[in-house]
Amino acid sequence: MSRGSFVFTDTALRSLELEKDMLERYKYKRQLASHHLNSYMLKKEITNRAPLRSSHGLPPAICQDVVIQNALYTGDLEAMQHLFPRGSTANLIIEPQGGDMRWVARGEGLWSLTYEQELTTPLHITASRGFTDCLRLLLQRGASVDLAPGGNTALHESCENCQPECTKLLLIHGANANAASEDGLMPLHVCTAPESLECAKYLLQYGAAINGRSLEEDDTPLHVAARHGLPDHTELYLRYGAAADKQNDEGLTPLNTACSHPQEAKDLERYFKVCKLLIAAGADVHTLDQDKHNPLHMACKNVNPDIVDLLLANGACVNDMDYGGEAPLHNILKVACYKLTQQPERIVRALLNHGSIRVWPGALPMVLKHCSESPRTIEVLLNAYSQLKVTDTWVESVSEEVFKKHRVFYESIFALKMTPRSLQHLARCKLRIFLEGRVPTVVPKLDLPNFIKNYLLLDYRGYVH
Repeated sequence: MSRGSFVFTDTALRSLELEKDMLERYKYKRQLASHHLNSYMLKKEITNRAPLRSSHGLPPAICQDVVIQNALYTGDLEAMQHLFPRGSTANLIIEPQGGDMRWVARGEGLWSLTYEQELTTPLHITASRGFTDCLRLLLQRGASVDLAPGGNTALHESCENCQPECTKLLLIHGANANAASEDGLMPLHVCTAPESLECAKYLLQYGAAINGRSLEEDDTPLHVAARHGLPDHTELYLRYGAAADKQNDEGLTPLNTACSHPQEAKDLERYFKVCKLLIAAGADVHTLDQDKHNPLHMACKNVNPDIVDLLLANGACVNDMDYGGEAPLHNILKVACYKLTQQPERIVRALLNHGSIRVWPGALPMVLKHCSESPRTIEVLLNAYSQLKVTDTWVESVSEEVFKKHRVFYESIFALKMTPRSLQHLARCKLRIFLEGRVPTVVPKLDLPNFIKNYLLLDYRGYVH
């Protein structure tokens, strides 16, 4: 080793490699910005078939002026009118100061800690923040409407940030409604919030492709609306002719996508409305993804009872198996204890009433252990059996804490160790076996009192007899 040198540690070498990768990505973004600019200028020249004016013929200038940036980021129209007088050009690329710090190679083995730069333009800044008057001024001063130095156009920014007036203004000035971002997304693909509905309407009015595909996932705008639980967007896209059954790279249709996306209790109604619209438009409830999951598998996994009822009412099969050999009932039982507020017992009840296969009796203690905090789920499941072989393993499967919380219910189960099921329950099982999967359609039509109908449909009583 030469004098004055030192050995890099493994951690330091990995850090240098990461910084090298970051630098290469930064250079790629600069090259991409240049590519977008050249493409734009060529397209403009072909369209006009005439020499370009001097303000448009030159590439956009790089601007690091803090005064200009402050005016743009604050939407100061008066300052911008002063900074961009008539006859000037607003065709600039902004290198904002600030951001995350990172190590950058400066040559000859020297590295320095500098701010990471993200290229943008005055149009991007004003459009994303809803500064409509400032945006209009920039467009009047000749700002290139489709420039994308950072990978997105200004139209992407306005749609992603739910700025309908800016979206409309950009489209009026010739923004490409189908421009693809660096990530292969069109403006409709970034309309992911309920507040972006007006942006989506303007895009469609100005020729956005309703079935345009994203580059990486092959999603249509309808997939995006379904994934984010946007019923108003879904209705709009279907009205414009969106295909309800197109599959993306993972084999998901919009219906599969809506059912498979994780849902909190507050989101359940929105996703139900989306699924209802899609099924009304002809979406197939039997479509399988790459893992042979159908929408019912996914709705059970995400514990959305209303969607499960909707799918079953439209012919979904309760006993389809995925690649792992699991039916929808397996999916709901695995997550019941994590989604107590979303009424997992309703799903178990619906599946059993439609003829779902039951759990192997020998595995019931395991189910009891994992679902013990949802007594209603256990009650519905056990009432699908005419006989139960209750053993000490059952008692051991319920923690002392849960037992104390639901003492009456679990005592009724453990009492069956010495007592057979009631005659009333045996009669219920016999009738349900006779009806098989027709229970939900036949029982409501029987000339019986409502409490007997509910009993046949596995209604909850809070104990097992």
